Amino acid sequence: MNFFDVSEIRLESKATGEDRSLTIEIYFDFICPWCLIGKRNLETAMRRFAALRPEVPLNLLWRSRELLPSTPLDGMPYQAFYLDRLGSAEAVAARRAKVQRAGRDAGIEFAFDGIEVLPNTAAAHNLVAFAASRSQRALLIERLFVAYFIEGKDIGDWQVLEQLGLECGLEGQGLADHLAESRRLADPDSQRSLRADHHVSGVPYFVFNGMYALSGAYSAEMMIEAMLLAVPD
Repeated sequence: MNFFDVSEIRLESKATGEDRSLTIEIYFDFICPWCLIGKRNLETAMRRFAALRPEVPLNLLWRSRELLPSTPLDGMPYQAFYLDRLGSAEAVAARRAKVQRAGRDAGIEFAFDGIEVLPNTAAAHNLVAFAASRSQRALLIERLFVAYFIEGKDIGDWQVLEQLGLECGLEGQGLADHLAESRRLADPDSQRSLRADHHVSGVPYFVFNGMYALSGAYSAEMMIEAMLLAVPD
């Protein structure tokens, strides 16, 4: 998993062209705290951008990107995973303190100590795709992030996903049918990243009108700069 240094600012030119709208592609995974930070900063940037350029319509495209697609369907012990990954309790504490500082600046109070399971996020991403056709995607994405990072829920658990879907207004029978089919098709041996775009090596990753990309969690100010550059005057 890639954890990005929020102090490292990189603006990458992707293409050229003209458009009077602004499409923002967001590559994300639910187990990445920087994705939630980036999401909140983007929302702040969008509000400010709307005040600066009210004539420009905004369109968000959420792109699923599993960071650990080979995670068992039942998940893994969260605390043990990061202890093994970072090598010591001190390293884990330092990493979390860094994320907590960035989170507080974005209005997020992460509750890492309350997370017990590192989930396989394929089912959560599939549920987001299901919710998209029912105009519930944005609400569900926010709810899944909060459930995982603040409430410590196992968002790889089918019953938890059903509960969260119902909370977000998804119709009960359709939701139950979707989850049943998703569970039937689940591949515990899959090494494939769900809907992966292989030029994206980590998340969060933001693309503005196909012209500029920000790789990592950036301030709202940096995002506004990219947004303004991507939309011609």
